[in-house]
Amino acid sequence: MAQENKNNLNLNISDDVAQGTYSNLAVITHSPAEFILDFAQALPGREGATVRQRILMSPIHAKRLLMALNDNLQKYEKNFGVIDEPHSPNDAIPYNMVPQGKA
Repeated sequence: MAQENKNNLNLNISDDVAQGTYSNLAVITHSPAEFILDFAQALPGREGATVRQRILMSPIHAKRLLMALNDNLQKYEKNFGVIDEPHSPNDAIPYNMVPQGKA
């Protein structure tokens, strides 16, 4: 399956990758040369979380990802309304409680 983005870059995606992977937790670590993004799934009633995907990228690509996410979040909120942060500690793990640091 191929998808085309606005820059006319053809992205080839296999059927199994196109299914996607659900994640409700991300842990980000870094070294001087790379950023490591672990996408995990934490389920109610289960202890811990299971890493479903690990993505490694250079610092410049991590910064470009940050800018792209920010741009897309602004577009999303313009179309669908502001995304509210959870008010209850049980609703989500606050981003500042996720382990951070160097790999």
